[in-house]
Amino acid sequence: MTAPLVPGAQLRHGRVSLALSFFVQGAVFALLVTRIPAIQQRYGISDGLLPAFLAAVPVLAGVGSLVTEHLVKRVRPSRVLRGVQPVVCLALLAVGSAGGLAQVAVALAAFGLLVGALDASMNMLGVSLQRAYGRSIMLGFHAAYSLGGIVGASLAWVGAHWQLSLEVLYGPVVAVLVPLALVVGRWFVDRDPGGAQGGPAAGEAKTPPVVMKLLLPLCLVMAFAYIGDSTVSNWSAKYLQDVLGSSEQLATVPYNVYMVTTLLGRSVGDLGVRRFGAVAVVRTGTVVAAVGFAVVAVAPGAWAGMAGFTLLGLGLCVIVPQTFAAAGRQAGEKLGPEASDMAIARLNIFNYVGFLVGSPLVGALGDAWSYRGAMLVPMALVLVTLVYARSFGSSSARYGDGHERPRTADVGRGSNGL
Repeated sequence: MTAPLVPGAQLRHGRVSLALSFFVQGAVFALLVTRIPAIQQRYGISDGLLPAFLAAVPVLAGVGSLVTEHLVKRVRPSRVLRGVQPVVCLALLAVGSAGGLAQVAVALAAFGLLVGALDASMNMLGVSLQRAYGRSIMLGFHAAYSLGGIVGASLAWVGAHWQLSLEVLYGPVVAVLVPLALVVGRWFVDRDPGGAQGGPAAGEAKTPPVVMKLLLPLCLVMAFAYIGDSTVSNWSAKYLQDVLGSSEQLATVPYNVYMVTTLLGRSVGDLGVRRFGAVAVVRTGTVVAAVGFAVVAVAPGAWAGMAGFTLLGLGLCVIVPQTFAAAGRQAGEKLGPEASDMAIARLNIFNYVGFLVGSPLVGALGDAWSYRGAMLVPMALVLVTLVYARSFGSSSARYGDGHERPRTADVGRGSNGL
């Protein structure tokens, strides 16, 4: 077994710091999306204009991810993440304290653009750390994101319950998260940039282009997984109340349950990948998610519907982290380690594609057909993952019983230069 070039302690510090970064991002994103009604009311955004504002965020996030794909040819992903995460937190504060409609539009645009860079660079670091560890740890990072989302949503509930203004809600949170992001950023660890040290030209010459044909199956899986996720986040409350006849209070429960089961599934998911392999875990998650959608579609009442949304959380939670891991691994094996970061940035765009498509797709089908029938469409799309399940496996990275991959030395330096 080959020993890694970096000390074990540095890898552990990098892992903890990156998990905290995922946590911060989960909390910030939840604080934004769960307070959309308050943002709309504060700035007088009309119902007709609101969809344009909301769509602009993922569209610009996709642009930010695409820019990051080229940026990391010259700058380490750790530095990108360390630079943008505090600014994303400040953009959240700007959304809550802007002076008018134009200012909040600029703040939301900045938030979207920077979130794309943040999501891409976080997952780049996660994949490279997993490669250095030689075992599955990617789901743990996304579990930290889920935990952050639960904390952020809980803080948003407190703000709504006590009728706190957005400035009062966001201000203290950002005052804590910005210093935290700056501190943990000192311990990020990423791969040795290799040829990129020689300057932009050298970096570009040694980084092969990412072939889209290689990534297409995983891009489809990513988009379909986020269509399923956005269906839960945008339609679970309305579905329970309007279709299954629940009370208004009970209708808020499914998304919280979904978030908790997502956290639980990701917390133990790495153990499943190490024991049974990524292909088996992804297949199982896909089937569980499909069963969840089917239960929701045929549920006779609210409690059965909540059981379906619970299954959805347990199933969908494993797909996205493993898709990032598979894309980075495939690009690294076939095109070289420098191509891994590019592949992750390209794949990350389909995160936002799914987010953009999911909510209006279910809404249009629900209005034209029925909301029960509409739930079968994301179910069918998620099941496409079974067709591409083999894309998650690799002969050189079988995280299964007795198949831990030897540690490698492609993670070279922390961003603090240690």
